[in-house]
Amino acid sequence: MGLTKTEIFTESQNKMALIAKTLGHPARIAILQELIKMNSCICGHLVLEIGLAQSTISQHLTALKQAGLIKGSISGTSVCYCIDEKVWGEVQLAFSDFFALGPTTNKDCC
Repeated sequence: MGLTKTEIFTESQNKMALIAKTLGHPARIAILQELIKMNSCICGHLVLEIGLAQSTISQHLTALKQAGLIKGSISGTSVCYCIDEKVWGEVQLAFSDFFALGPTTNKDCC
């Protein structure tokens, strides 16, 4: 199989695909839900709530941060994370617009 040729797609399509891929793991969904529920920066709390090892949580946090969904700050030896509200709003809008395209009823289709 060849390259994915992401350059032939729009920036918006590539960004949505990255977000969808990032959201493709249930641990990341659980982390985001916990961050949203707490509505504040969280340091270390996630290991207890999610029930995964610290190293596993860290890997998922890295993926979420790389996708831009969360932001973090270093305070001493701990890193605190929260939802990046600006990016979160952009993602909500992009997916809302995407799902609004929805198929129309076509009785002649399959």
